[in-house]
Formats: sequence, C-alpha cells, structure tokens
Amino acid sequence: MKTIKRIFSSIGIILVLIIFAFVIFMRLRYGGGKAYQDISTAPIYSQNELIEVLAFDEPIGNVAASKDTNQITRVFFTIHPESRPDKNKLMEIVNGKAIPYPDASYQDNFKAVLGVFTDLQNRLWTIDHGNHGFDEVKLTAFDLNSNKVSQEFTFPTDVAKKFSFFNDLTVSPDGKYIAVANVSFFGKQPSLAVLKLESGESKNLLEGHSSMRDEGFVPVTPHKKMRFFGGMVDLLTGIDGLDFSRDGRYMYYAPMGSSNLYRIPTEVAFDFSKTDAQLAEAVESVARKPLSDGIRTDHQGNVYITDVENQGIYIVTPEAKGFTLIKDERIRWADGLSLSGTNTFYLADSDIPNQMLQSKKHIKENAPYHIYRFKAWSENK
Repeated sequence: MKTIKRIFSSIGIILVLIIFAFVIFMRLRYGGGKAYQDISTAPIYSQNELIEVLAFDEPIGNVAASKDTNQITRVFFTIHPESRPDKNKLMEIVNGKAIPYPDASYQDNFKAVLGVFTDLQNRLWTIDHGNHGFDEVKLTAFDLNSNKVSQEFTFPTDVAKKFSFFNDLTVSPDGKYIAVANVSFFGKQPSLAVLKLESGESKNLLEGHSSMRDEGFVPVTPHKKMRFFGGMVDLLTGIDGLDFSRDGRYMYYAPMGSSNLYRIPTEVAFDFSKTDAQLAEAVESVARKPLSDGIRTDHQGNVYITDVENQGIYIVTPEAKGFTLIKDERIRWADGLSLSGTNTFYLADSDIPNQMLQSKKHIKENAPYHIYRFKAWSENK
C-alpha cells in the first residue's frame, strides 16, 4: 500500500513540475508584455465625420472598397476567422445588407480567410491563412466585373510554413506584385511574404528582422488589456499592417507591438537576388506610431495607421509628422482600412477583445460589430 502511495505521490510531483515548466515556457515565449506610451493627439475630425456603414451580428475581419470611380463603391468584408464563423466568411454590402460573396455556395472554399484588398485592376483579393499554415495558404482574386475567380495562388510550404499567420495584404498600383504580412503569432518568426504575379515566384523576406518584430508592447484598450490565460500569454504582435505608396515606389509596414513605422523600396523588396542582409540595409524607419493594426496610404503621401489602444486613426505625413485624425469611443478595435475610388476610407472594427478566445455566447452578447467610413484628410479641406 505504501509503495502505491509513493508511486502516486511521485506521479503527482512530476505532473506539478510539468505544469510549472509549461507555465514558465508560455510566460517566457508569449508573455511579459509592457505598456506603451500614449502618443495620440487631440483628434482633427469630429465624431460626426465617422459614419457607420454597417452593424453586423458577427465580428468583422477586414474590409475592402472598390477603386473604380465609374461605379458606385462596392464594399466587401470578411467575418473574422477567430470568431469561428459557421458558414459565411466573405461578404458584400448590398443595399445596406451583408450577403455572401460571390455567393453562398462558394463559402466552403475558404478555410480561414481574413485579409482582403481591391486593386486598381478591379480585382478583389483574399488571403486565407489556412489555419496558421496547417492547411493551404491561398490567395484568390475575383474579377469584379464578372464576380468570378480570375486567379488563384497557393504559397509553397517553404514560404507559408506551419505556425505562420498570413494576415493583411496589399497589391502594387500596377497590379504586378502582392505582399502579405506573416504575423507568425505562434511561430515567432514574423516576415514579409511577397509574390510576383507574372512569374508566380514567391519568397519570404526579412524573417525575424527587427522591423518585423514587436518590441514587447502589449495593447491595452479601454475594454481590455490583451492578456490571456491568467497572465501567461500577451498579444505581442509583429508585422501586421502594410501598403504600397500610391506611386508604387515604397512599401510601408509596421509591427503592431512596435513604436516604428517602416518602409522599403519596392524595387528592392521584389528583387529576389537580394540577400536578407541587403534587404535589411534598405529598410528605413519612417516615424513613431501608436500600437497599430491596419495601414493604408493616400494620394498625398500620408500613411493612415489604426490606433488600437486609443480607438482611432493616426496619420504620418510625408514629412514624418504624426497626429491623430480620429478618436471615437464607438470604435472597439480599429483594425483594417481601405481607400475607395471616391477618396473615402472604410474602417473595419473587429472588436478583437470581445472575440479572441471568447465563447460564441460572449461574441453574440457583444454584437453588433461595425464598419465605418470617413473622408481622406487634406490640409486644404
């Protein structure tokens, strides 16, 4: 009997040690975030300049508005995969209501679609992160004239690795290049995934480089500090938002948990003969920024950055001056941005605090979730 007690006692001690080691591992690898300084300013826009476009009963992922100025603006959005949508995943707003795009029957083709982007060639692009790289990581383009799939591309597994997280995407103004932010939450190797559409060549750039990584800052919103599992895990996020300048010369990007906005010349990023060391030399730190999610540029050279902690939109001008454009308590998590052909920005409010690692009941109780719009800023307005 004593021998059995000793065995069970030893097993118990081993289990406690395993749990303790696991907690320490999780804390060291995914925890330990620190607060970031508030760099926001008094907002330039009043609250009535932020207009609600849609209130929806499931969490928004990202948003894309058409660029064709000869048509009425079309607005598309994903239902955030973290909310575990049951059926529909990609939607279009038609007459104020959300309907499946291109139709209901297509939705099963998506695994975990999140990023969306409309290019100047009148295509809607989607990126499906394939459940963190355990399924196919796929780009799909829809021709907005026919609403049919026009192109598909599956990233090879040496680019879209297991534990990757392909999130936001952008397309160059000439339609030749695509870049995707690989956040790599679990893999901890954030990078820039790039694709040459004409040749089909793709590559993973600057994996783990300082401009791709967070600086240990954890977002704190008015609703929640982004800390989970009893303090073991913080939302410490690398590269997230990115966009080409409107002249196509540069690609701007930023890690969520970083104090810096970066850029790299497009011709360098898509020269696949360059080594990572040569790429790193071409990376420029542009300006300070808030903890951010989405990024979009405008036609005047400004960079719009969503401010996840301060419920708003921050702008960095071509002269590297930064200021807050919008600050609005209606915004719960300023996520992705899209600029339409009518010079109007669309903002996806994904409300990450009320969907990430939350129950379906909790998500439902905190509905609706929103898309907003606002006019692009101009010093001469």
